[in-house]
Amino acid sequence: MWLANPPSGVTALFAARHLGHLVGVPQTVLIVDDHAGFRQAARALLEADGFAVIGESATGTAGIADARRLRPDLVLLDMCLPDVDGIEVAGRLKGGPTVVLTSSRDASDYPPQFENCGARGFIAKAELSGSALAALAA
Repeated sequence: MWLANPPSGVTALFAARHLGHLVGVPQTVLIVDDHAGFRQAARALLEADGFAVIGESATGTAGIADARRLRPDLVLLDMCLPDVDGIEVAGRLKGGPTVVLTSSRDASDYPPQFENCGARGFIAKAELSGSALAALAA
């Protein structure tokens, strides 16, 4: 997991719950990934952890439009999309929702400039969990 600016006291987020949700965590999520199976699994996992998944997009172009239309708190964004890569999408969403990049590959497989694209952080798909996403979004 890579974090742009690690918050202090992250563990405190996991100790407190309010109405079944992690405290201080963005509640609405848009999932942008070209694999329907991953979108379905991520939705189930995040909803079980208290997030409200308000949309899914299969391409970068659709993800940008959906983020502007739906106005989620957070966008879970695949690095490798069929039309526009996740780095470019994250750059276009600067000033909008919190963006967390994801991939089936490790962060070290990507060029260093991805760390400056405007995303809050990166989490490998195999490591995705509500608590990991909450830590990155905090």
